[in-house]
Amino acid sequence: MTLTIQTAPGSSGYLDMFPERRMSYFGNSYILGLTVTAGIGGLLFGYDTGVISGALLYIKDDFEVVKQSSFLQETIVSMALVGAMIGAAAGGWINDYYGRKKATMFADVVFAAGAIVMAAAPDPYVLISGRLLVGLGVGVASVTAPVYIAEASPSEVRGGLVSTNVLMITGGQFLSYLVNSAFTQVPGTWRWMLGVSGVPAVIQFVLMLFMPESPRWLFMKNRKEEAIQVLTKMYAISRLEDEIDHLSAAEEEEKQRNRTVGYLDVFRSKELRLAFLAGAGLQAFQQFTGINTVMYYSPTIVQMAGFHSNQLALFLSLIVAAMNAAGTVVGIYFIDHCGRKKLALSSLFGVIISLVILSVSFFKQSDAATDGGLYGWLAVLGLALYIAFFAPGMGPVPWTVNSEIYPQQYRGICGGMSATVNWISNLIVAQTFLSVAEAAGTGMTFLILAGIAVLAVIFVIVFVPETQGLTFSEVEQIWKERAYGNVSGWGSSSDSNDMDGLLEQESHP
Repeated sequence: MTLTIQTAPGSSGYLDMFPERRMSYFGNSYILGLTVTAGIGGLLFGYDTGVISGALLYIKDDFEVVKQSSFLQETIVSMALVGAMIGAAAGGWINDYYGRKKATMFADVVFAAGAIVMAAAPDPYVLISGRLLVGLGVGVASVTAPVYIAEASPSEVRGGLVSTNVLMITGGQFLSYLVNSAFTQVPGTWRWMLGVSGVPAVIQFVLMLFMPESPRWLFMKNRKEEAIQVLTKMYAISRLEDEIDHLSAAEEEEKQRNRTVGYLDVFRSKELRLAFLAGAGLQAFQQFTGINTVMYYSPTIVQMAGFHSNQLALFLSLIVAAMNAAGTVVGIYFIDHCGRKKLALSSLFGVIISLVILSVSFFKQSDAATDGGLYGWLAVLGLALYIAFFAPGMGPVPWTVNSEIYPQQYRGICGGMSATVNWISNLIVAQTFLSVAEAAGTGMTFLILAGIAVLAVIFVIVFVPETQGLTFSEVEQIWKERAYGNVSGWGSSSDSNDMDGLLEQESHP
């Protein structure tokens, strides 16, 4: 289907001059359907993140060796992250060689196979291997879905459409808690919880059979006629030629960028180092302030607070997951109205308060030794407040900032490196939380996380600039001024000699 809104060809500046001609989020059902279908990859990630938190309660009941070993519990949770790191690393090559569509379908097959292995696991070690397979599928999907959506999106709604993938992740987490609650009274509880995770993968695989390949990838493979057929379903004739011209020009720049850009460039240039420090630091602090501690272990934390019923623990965790999904929607709105830096700082201040409440509740809980009680409910309040503050700010801000603080040539490399920092930090937190809580106490563990959040506040104030409403060129100007004091002062710096060459590449692709 073609667009019903006439959008004349031209630059993004033309669309700024005529805002009534911009496509709305719901302006083309074909593009929206493609976005939602690709976003099922985010749903898979979110579901896997959330489902293991509830399934772990029942896995411990079935396998005594797991119940007695915090290390095994952490490994069951974190093995999916190991797989995701491997899948993400391989996902770029799979995308470039086979295309976005086939990469998505490959991820679905691997994920579904992992779900079957988990559901049928006779012992915790086979279960761990199934978690690895699921992680591989999630890793490939985490690379593919945003790229596929972005390459098929009109420029004026690309941000909102790509953000749909983030919303699908938090929605998947909420769905996992609903599924967990539904299967609490069913024989083979955790097997159903984990096995059902293969259903969205199968649905996406079938839907992808009817989806097109990315027009940009088709251009890269000199399959331009196929690409144009896809584009005709997305744009009116008045805009089609212009989009084809832009796509051709962008493809030439991409080819040139691949020949001239290297990872070492990030560390040779002072301004790129500063940008990468800000981006990677945000990704690390997103994880080390405890978000996936809450998402992976929230039912376990609720039980630590004195609510020993599995069903009650899952129900209270369901509320936490619902708040996470709702908070993401709020964040998508406020990130362009309040600014990235202000949103991150307000989020972190709330996170600190929430973690202190959690710490106090567990210190008092250990003294009171009651079943739930006042301090148990205080812990639940702390969890709810944590999500309420984290989800709108420190959830989307690191990903948004990393998409806009790097020069065009280095956006892919630096974004990928920062994402790797996120996965590694995620793995460290998931693999150590229960052991640290066991060794230092749950109250002290949350107090440590609160201390890290304080460091995050200082980091954001010192290293992260406000990028709201700035063009990419204006953001680059910020790093130049931070690196060299002022633009005219570059020439006296040894780092600037390196940047001259990099900027020359940027000016003459």
